[in-house]
Amino acid sequence: MGFISRAFAVLAGGLCCLPAITALTFGFPYGSQKVRGVNLGGWLVLEPWITPSLFDNTGDSRIVDEFTFGQFQDHGKALATLTTHWNTWITESDFAAIAAAGLNHVRLPIGYWAFDVSGGEPFVQGQLPFLMKAVTWAQNHGLKLIVDLHGAPGSQNGFDNSGQKMDFPQWQTDQDNIDRTNAIIKRLASMFAGNTGTVSVIAPLNERVILYHIYVPMPAGFDGDQILAVTKQYWFDSYGNIRFPFGTSQQSNTVVMIHDAFQPISFWNNFMPPPNFQGVILDTHIYQMFSVADNQKTNAQHISAACAQQSSLASSTLWTVVGEWTPAANDCARNLNGRGVGSRFDGSFPGSTFVGSCTGLTGKASSFSASYKTFLRQYWEAQVISYERGNQGWIQWTWKAENADEWSYQAGLANGWIPQNPTSFQFPNICG
Repeated sequence: MGFISRAFAVLAGGLCCLPAITALTFGFPYGSQKVRGVNLGGWLVLEPWITPSLFDNTGDSRIVDEFTFGQFQDHGKALATLTTHWNTWITESDFAAIAAAGLNHVRLPIGYWAFDVSGGEPFVQGQLPFLMKAVTWAQNHGLKLIVDLHGAPGSQNGFDNSGQKMDFPQWQTDQDNIDRTNAIIKRLASMFAGNTGTVSVIAPLNERVILYHIYVPMPAGFDGDQILAVTKQYWFDSYGNIRFPFGTSQQSNTVVMIHDAFQPISFWNNFMPPPNFQGVILDTHIYQMFSVADNQKTNAQHISAACAQQSSLASSTLWTVVGEWTPAANDCARNLNGRGVGSRFDGSFPGSTFVGSCTGLTGKASSFSASYKTFLRQYWEAQVISYERGNQGWIQWTWKAENADEWSYQAGLANGWIPQNPTSFQFPNICG
């Protein structure tokens, strides 16, 4: 069932004049109902901090991402391990639990290698049947699915979560990488153009890096202007590929979610404006642990910073969703900064300064103190309130993790720092 978008989106402080979009019928009432969702991290794209056992069990320290997972193992062994993982990490019962928790969206990361290893990449394939299972499960439980291309050929950011960890992202350096990525978006758009009631959004590329980003400074010779130009053109191409998947002038109702590339929201003001562009969501990711300064913040400072996001979100000229965030306030989770890389919080990350011990701040909730759980609840509520007041809502990272409960929506529900109803607050005035 589709909904015609409203003429105005009600934002904090009054009405923000987002023009009516009457030509398209979206699978969700974006602009009038808040997005409340969770990411299925670590399922179809491996991350060593979400499922450390998959990496530890290889006994090979060279295996630091999904690329090397296929490169340095026997293919049959890697395929057997991943098939078991795909079959068990997320099942329909997870979708049922997500819906029961009052959420309405699931964001599903998938890598380019599920579709294309024509460049000779050593990735193990087999993810696509599970993408289709996710569509069925979302439909069965009334959830909207955001299909998120999380990794592109050559890596768009150099992070392990792009599939291939590297010092300098190579995606933009070779037109063939970009062409392969566009072909995948065309395929996704065609696959789901007739099912926008469930697959309501396609996100054509996760966390594209431009200039300086939140994790590490780019090396000398990094041409930010060139990368910016390539990225903007890719967003335009993706819009066309998603909006017009039928080979005719007929438009799809799929919403296009573009990432802010770690630029200020104001950077994207008046980008892809209506009426020429319709059904565009800006995706911004807000984390407070990938710098020394963030790890040095007090709990009160973390909460204050979360509340302060409301004003910048409200200034956006596009519908804006915080597509990744977490109640975790430090980088203590093992492998979060990369397999075998330490934490800024405890000073084991290169160049960092000791703030405190990570004991009792990561791992299983049974090791968390009552006061820490209270902080997780306060910080969770501050972010939800800020992101909903500021703009269109939020999608928490992530649903589950093997041994990092502070990041896990599932663990938060089970242990009381995330409410069973996401609109039920213990600290409703935490942001004033």
